[in-house]
Amino acid sequence: MPTIFSRIIAGELPGRIVHSDERVAAFLTIAPLTPGHTLVVPRAEVDEWTDLEPELAAHVLAVAHTIGRTLKRVFAAPRVGLIIAGFEVPHAHVHVFPASDMADFDFARADDNVPAAELDAHHQRILAGLEG
Repeated sequence: MPTIFSRIIAGELPGRIVHSDERVAAFLTIAPLTPGHTLVVPRAEVDEWTDLEPELAAHVLAVAHTIGRTLKRVFAAPRVGLIIAGFEVPHAHVHVFPASDMADFDFARADDNVPAAELDAHHQRILAGLEG
């Protein structure tokens, strides 16, 4: 059975995709730590990031780097956080998010009630930032 991430990447479930190529997709999470929180996900359904082929892992991080630089700029963040946790969904993924301090890294503070219009606005800001 495909993971929720594979279903988002395939278009079976809605997602605010900001990047897509033949190996990786990146989309906003619906429970962000901070505005702009994006997940970078390999298309291959590999549970743990340590099981990714090194070239694919490098590509995931390269995309995360591009997304991170964009998030820092468009959200005027002092830092950008990057977390590889791997407990929420059995599909390797990298969390990339604007961060102001260490409290922004606390998943207990994730907001799963962000209005769709606000997520849509963040999506558009990131897309514009990636294009510019």
